[in-house]
Amino acid sequence: MTHPAIPAPHRRTLHDGWTLTAATGEHPLRQVPATVPGCVHTDLLAAGLIEDPYLEDNELRQRWIGRTDWAYDTTFEWTPDPHERTDLVCDGLDTAATVLLNGTAIAVTANQHRSYRFPVRHLLREGTNTLRITFTSPYAYAEARRAELGERPGAYDEPYQFIRKMACNFGWDWGPTLVTSGIWRPISLESWSTARPAQIRPLVTTEGDDGRVDVHITVERAPGRREAIPITAELDGRTHEATVAADETTTRITLRVPRPRRWSPRGHGAPHRYPLTVRAAGHEWTRRIGFRNVHLDQTDGAFTFEINEAPVVIRGVNWIPDDCFPTRITRERLDQRLQQAADAGVNLLRVWGGGMYESEDFYDLADAYGFLVWQDFPFACAAYPEEEPFRSEVEAEAREHIARLAWRPSLALWCGNNENIEGHADWGWQEHLDDRSWGAGFYYDLLPRIVGELDGTRPYWPGSPYSGGPDLPPNDPARGTVHIWDVWNRENWTHYGTYTPRFVAEFGFQGPPSHATLSRALPTGPLSPDSPGMLHHQKADDGNAKLLKGLQGHLPEPADFDQWHYYTQLNQARAIEFAVTRFRALAPHCTGTIVWQLNDCWPVISWAAIDGDGRKKPLWYALRRAYADRLLTFQPAADGSGLELAVVNDHDEPWHGTVELSRHTISGTPVAKESLPVQAAARSVVRLPVPAAVAADQETGGALLTADLNTARSRHFCAPDAVSDLPTAAYDAAVEPHADGHRVTVTARTLIRDLTLFPDRLAPDATVDDMLVTLLPGETAVFHVDREVPNPELLTRKPILRCVNEE
Repeated sequence: MTHPAIPAPHRRTLHDGWTLTAATGEHPLRQVPATVPGCVHTDLLAAGLIEDPYLEDNELRQRWIGRTDWAYDTTFEWTPDPHERTDLVCDGLDTAATVLLNGTAIAVTANQHRSYRFPVRHLLREGTNTLRITFTSPYAYAEARRAELGERPGAYDEPYQFIRKMACNFGWDWGPTLVTSGIWRPISLESWSTARPAQIRPLVTTEGDDGRVDVHITVERAPGRREAIPITAELDGRTHEATVAADETTTRITLRVPRPRRWSPRGHGAPHRYPLTVRAAGHEWTRRIGFRNVHLDQTDGAFTFEINEAPVVIRGVNWIPDDCFPTRITRERLDQRLQQAADAGVNLLRVWGGGMYESEDFYDLADAYGFLVWQDFPFACAAYPEEEPFRSEVEAEAREHIARLAWRPSLALWCGNNENIEGHADWGWQEHLDDRSWGAGFYYDLLPRIVGELDGTRPYWPGSPYSGGPDLPPNDPARGTVHIWDVWNRENWTHYGTYTPRFVAEFGFQGPPSHATLSRALPTGPLSPDSPGMLHHQKADDGNAKLLKGLQGHLPEPADFDQWHYYTQLNQARAIEFAVTRFRALAPHCTGTIVWQLNDCWPVISWAAIDGDGRKKPLWYALRRAYADRLLTFQPAADGSGLELAVVNDHDEPWHGTVELSRHTISGTPVAKESLPVQAAARSVVRLPVPAAVAADQETGGALLTADLNTARSRHFCAPDAVSDLPTAAYDAAVEPHADGHRVTVTARTLIRDLTLFPDRLAPDATVDDMLVTLLPGETAVFHVDREVPNPELLTRKPILRCVNEE
């Protein structure tokens, strides 16, 4: 059968010549140049009309931007072409927008999370055309919807649940209130004839040893067109054909690949992918798919990811938008951030529900690195209205993104929301809601139904925390997923040790960003914990007081800013390492942890391991240790009878050898030693009782237990530093040139606790390969600084080189 040739479609971007004008508000502005894609804040910043909102307290003087209506205008030339239809394609409008072409309103939109396509050929003129997009103030739109539908409770006194927009734009306990408007994703004209593929949705599964792809294709026809449309799909050297019949708009092509190489998550194999190309009506669509299957085992309250029929213990991090202004997030920046996650031993990224559906670059990189992705739908920490217009908007955005991402091998879970089920059950919302909707219809009905319709290849989970049933307490550690926030808010971090959870999807502890990041964010100073600038960059409720309270029982009260900075960063690292090693030692009862959080969107005191300028905090180094494939950790015995050594082997190969156990005085003198054989099977945890001779603590100032197996090492102090008789650190330190930077060698003459190097204090871009190193007398640590710094001899002195027991 032959088909007439269809002319190739043509797309041109409309990114040039834009201007921005304030349409309402207290700050009328003349036209300024606008960058598209972009947003009002970045345009005003580029024009020099506002100060950088990330510095000092400039944010406070920019709240008017979110309460102002804005207009974007451009002109473009157009010449009639031979195509039958031309569409204006808007990949992202933020948020309540009216689109006018040559003075005619063609659309009104109200969802940052959607893309739009409008037929406009009948409005285009040969020659010059005008395009205007006006944006209603997000506050005005959200507050009007709130007045119509009634108040809904939320975590913050902001109306973010009344507008389909990135919730954290309205501020969070780690983020500024920078309520954006603008054309935030590409905008273009696309001309086409006969038909176009409106949706290509491959569902990738496995059948036994073989791979299967069901490619679902939906076409949109040009006006008056009814002919059959040929479709081809190419995969692994095979071409398959199908036809969309003249009276149909959909078809499906099934492709099979015998014994493909599987896509495997990090630590479980390579993330193999295959190019899939679909051609329809002159359009070509190519993606790299991966063959794997995903199952969520919920037996007896478990929450276990099984990938390719094998359980995967999750070593995860929560992901927030990496910038308050997403158009500044480049692929290169995402690659850097995901490389940092990979280097820390992470295997899952949870895209948190107060942000956005991430970019193609994000998911491409996740696919390539082998990360699993847990995707929250964008609902967080509030009761959401289910009435119109929200129900239709939620359905439209869900359909778009489920279809967009269904083929992604990295995507392992759809999750309905973040903490909304818990909020309704436990945060007193019900007494304020009366009979008003709060989102249950989304999480229990609409979203799972659309996921089931469009994507049967991965599980759906109604929310997190969630215990597996709507009538169960949502934050029950014994079932499903749990969030642990009593530790940061109220308890000593040793309280993590009282939990025996099945899966921990959120837990975290705060620490400040790097010194270089703080210095950039607060250029006029002073750098002190309670300075106005520092407090502005602490968004958590009573955050600094909690930081100091968290030191109690662990570290001395800091005497100055440098001690405060080091101690609070160190305490953050210790808290999370304690929790992660505790939970990993509980496997397979506990099948995963997702630390809050990997990244920051601006320079701030927060729970992140990577600060807002992309620098690794001490927490990152602790997380790398705690998330290693092979881990030794001292843990209390389950029956309370003493100490055990947990040998955690999350590796495909068994771990055999002899573990050397020692007890030292707090000064570092060895007083007892035992050797124990270890046989840890692949993907297992073995718990060995620590012999009494090693475990006994006969030192009034505490003792130090050590365990060594091959290259793995664990150090366990029997008493907190605050009450230990740690010796004053004595060591020999030398620095020498090495590669493009410096090598710092430290040899201990006494025990040294948590030796840490901060080269960013000498050169903002300088990093070091390790931190938080504990040395026994006679041991040596070698640190590599990756670039030259001024006065390198300072790398061997305070406040660049720090340890807990320094003079």
